[in-house]
Amino acid sequence: MPSTPEPAAEPAADPSAFHLAQVNIGRWRVPSGHPDHAASVADFMALLDPVNALADRSPGFVWRLQTEDGNATSIRPYDDPDIAINLSVWESLEALRDFVYATRHLDVMRRRREWFTRAAEAYVALWWVPAGTIPTVDEAKRRLELVRRAGPSPAAFTFRAPFPSPDAGARV
Repeated sequence: MPSTPEPAAEPAADPSAFHLAQVNIGRWRVPSGHPDHAASVADFMALLDPVNALADRSPGFVWRLQTEDGNATSIRPYDDPDIAINLSVWESLEALRDFVYATRHLDVMRRRREWFTRAAEAYVALWWVPAGTIPTVDEAKRRLELVRRAGPSPAAFTFRAPFPSPDAGARV
């Protein structure tokens, strides 16, 4: 099993600027050790590279978690081997929202239940990071836990209950 890459932070060009980090997780519908797992996620895996490439070239995209395979499907953020993670950074909430809801990504998201179980608790968290900062998997897990425990707040929020960037008042 590959180790989880922990990126180093890079200095921000403008120390007062912020970017948006996002994490989302899902539990495979068919467990990864099951003989039918590969067949059950074949469509998802076929769509993964094109959607990741679309993200990489989308306006406002900054970074995404990936291994040498070009995706994060082999990263195990929890003790449960059937939880998959997606972690990325975007220049703004608008840029992420446009990618999620106004590109081919939406078609894949609509099919989520084919590959992942229905989540009983929050599976998405968004938070602001200083521009140039790359979040770690452990930080992403903490932010998701904040949303689960306390609901949306400036420290961790959702698309439905967003909070402005700390530098929002400074922008013209």
